[in-house]
Amino acid sequence: YKWETGTSGGYTYKYVTNDPSSTRFYTLKNGLTVILSPNNKEPNVQFRMSVRAGSNTDPKNATGLAHYLEHLLFKGTDKFGTADWAKEKPYLDKIDALYEKYNKTTDAAQRKEIYKEIDKTSGEASNYSIANEYDKMMSGIGGNSSNAHTWYEETVYNEDFPSNAVDKFLAIQGERFRKPIFRIFHTELEAVYEEKNRGLDSDPNKLDEAMMELLFPVHNYGQQTTIGTIEHLKNPSLVEIRNYYNKYYVPNNMAAVFTGDFNPDEMIKKVDKTFSYMVAKPVTLYNPAPEKPLTKIQKVEVNGPSAEMVEIYYRGYAENTPNSTMLNLIKSILFNGKAGLIDINLNKQQKTQRSSASYQQMKDYG
Repeated sequence: YKWETGTSGGYTYKYVTNDPSSTRFYTLKNGLTVILSPNNKEPNVQFRMSVRAGSNTDPKNATGLAHYLEHLLFKGTDKFGTADWAKEKPYLDKIDALYEKYNKTTDAAQRKEIYKEIDKTSGEASNYSIANEYDKMMSGIGGNSSNAHTWYEETVYNEDFPSNAVDKFLAIQGERFRKPIFRIFHTELEAVYEEKNRGLDSDPNKLDEAMMELLFPVHNYGQQTTIGTIEHLKNPSLVEIRNYYNKYYVPNNMAAVFTGDFNPDEMIKKVDKTFSYMVAKPVTLYNPAPEKPLTKIQKVEVNGPSAEMVEIYYRGYAENTPNSTMLNLIKSILFNGKAGLIDINLNKQQKTQRSSASYQQMKDYG
C-alpha cells in the first residue's frame, strides 16, 4: 500500500491505497485533523475527539490535571449547563480565587476555613447550574455512550449517535469545545479523589506503579501517574487547568474521527464549519531525555491483602518500529488465550492459578 492524495467536494485529503474502509485523512486550514471512515451497515456514527495531551504533559506541580480536565469537559459552557450564566459567573470566579488561596495556604486551620468557604460558594453556584445537561442533550439526540479517557499521551472523548442527528451533534460538540466552564468542580474533585482511593486499595495497581517507576526513572511513564499524587489532588488549581486547556486543546493538536453512516463530502463541510472558530497555536510537546539502558535486574515488593502474584516487566520500544512489532508478535506466541506457550504449558496444565502476557504500546517506549 502507499499514501495517495485525492480531492472531492472542494477538499483535499490523503488516503491509503487498497484500503477497504475508504478512510480519508483531512487537515483543515486551522490544523485540525479530521478522519472520515464511511460505513453504511448501520444508521449510526461513532465519534472520537482525540487531544495529543495526557498525563505526560501534566505540570510537575499539578499531576492529574489532564484527567481533571477530562471530567470537566462534560460540565457545559456559558451557553449550556447553566440556568443563568450572568448570576452563576461571579460565584465561579470566587471559587477560582478561593482555590488559589487554598493552594498557597499551609496552615491547617486556615485551609479548613477556606475549604468551608469553597463548599459554601459551590452550593450557591449550584443554584444556577444544570447538572448533567450535556448528557441529557446527547441522550436527546439518541446518543448512548458518552465517555472519555486520559492516558499518558492522549485524552479522548467518545460519542455514538444516530446518523440522522449529525447536525445537532456537531452543534453540541462545537459549543462544548468553544469555551468550557469548569463548574461543579467541587463535586467532580471528590469523584476523582475516590478514583485515587480505589487505586491505593488495589495491590495490582500499586505494583504496576512501583514497577513503572523502576522501568522509567526519567520518563513520565514512570514518574507521573494519570490520576496524580494525593498532594496535588488535595491542592487543585482551576487556573492551572484553564491554562492547560488553552495550551493543548488547539486544533493543530487535535483530531476529530468519524466512522459510520454518512457522506464524506457532506460531512467534511459540516465539520469544517463547526470547528473553524478554533485558532491554531504553537504546541510544545513532551520531549524527555532518553532512558539509560537497564544493566541489571531490579526488584520491588508491594505488600497488601491480595493473593501473591509475580510480574516481570521489560522495557520495550517506540511505537511503529520493527522492534515494537516483533515484541507484540512474541507476546502473542507466549499468550493468546488459546494456544500460546503460557496457555499450553501453564494455564491448561493448571500449574498456576492464572498466567498471562501483555504488551503495552506507548509512543516512546513499550
